[in-house]
Amino acid sequence: MADVEASVRDLVERDRDCTERALAQMDLRRKINLLIAEWKAAGGSDVLPNVRDRVRLRAVKTGGGNPARAAERR
Repeated sequence: MADVEASVRDLVERDRDCTERALAQMDLRRKINLLIAEWKAAGGSDVLPNVRDRVRLRAVKTGGGNPARAAERR
């Protein structure tokens, strides 16, 4: 989804028609909303992470350091 959003932004910045990509982005958002609704209907009650939470979790998983430096230490 991030790729689609970036392509829409790129097309807008270059003053190009972004209708097709924007419609694809809206379709992806609709599908995500449906999946979340199905998950909640099935009893899902956890708080879903947003982008900021996901980035924070990724940094914790990798130790928060530079992967290149981690490879050098091995």
